[in-house]
Amino acid sequence: MSNTNSPLEPESPITVVISRRVKKGNEAKFEELSSRMTETATSFPGHRGAFMLRPSSPDDPEYRIIFKFDTQEHLDHWFSSNERTQCLIEIEVLLEEPSAVTTLSGLTTWFTLPGRNPVQPPPKYKMTVVSWLALYPTVTLIFWLFGGQLAQIPLLLRTFLVTAVVMPLMAYVLMPRFTRWFAFWLFPKAQKNIR
Repeated sequence: MSNTNSPLEPESPITVVISRRVKKGNEAKFEELSSRMTETATSFPGHRGAFMLRPSSPDDPEYRIIFKFDTQEHLDHWFSSNERTQCLIEIEVLLEEPSAVTTLSGLTTWFTLPGRNPVQPPPKYKMTVVSWLALYPTVTLIFWLFGGQLAQIPLLLRTFLVTAVVMPLMAYVLMPRFTRWFAFWLFPKAQKNIR
C-alpha cells in the first residue's frame, strides 16, 4: 500500500481515506468484504466511525473507505491487527492496483464535504481564513452576551469555559456549515464532483 501522510499532532483525531479501484465484475464481493472489515473495526478501541463512498462516475472509478480513530496509537493497533490483515488479503485480489492510503488529522478533518469524492483538503491558508471567519463572530458573541459574568471568573477558568463551548461548536456546528458556504472558494476545481 502507498501512504501519503500529513504531519500528525500527538493524540489528535485521525481520519484515514483508503482509495481502491476494483476489477470489473468484483464490485459486489468487494462491497461485502469492505462491509465486513468496517464492522470488524467497530470493536477496536478508539474507533469513531467508518463509511464508504462508491465511485461517483466512470471518470472517477475509485471506492473510498473512510475510517476515523481517536488517536494514532489506536489507528496503528487496528492497522496491524490480524483481523484487518485477513480481510485485506481477500480484498487486495479484487483490486486493479494496491490500495492508496491518505491520513488526515487536526483541522484538515473539518474541511470535508459530504458526498465529495475524492477527499482532498484545501490549502492551509484557506482553511485558516474560513476557521477564523467562524471563530471570530462566535467568540465575539460569547463575550458580548456573557462578558460581564466572564469578567468575574479567574482567567484560566474563563478561558477553559469559553474554549469548552467554542470547540464543540466549531467541530460539530460551525465548520460543517462554513465548509459548505465557502465550498466555491475552498474547492473551486471540485464543484462538478460534489454530489
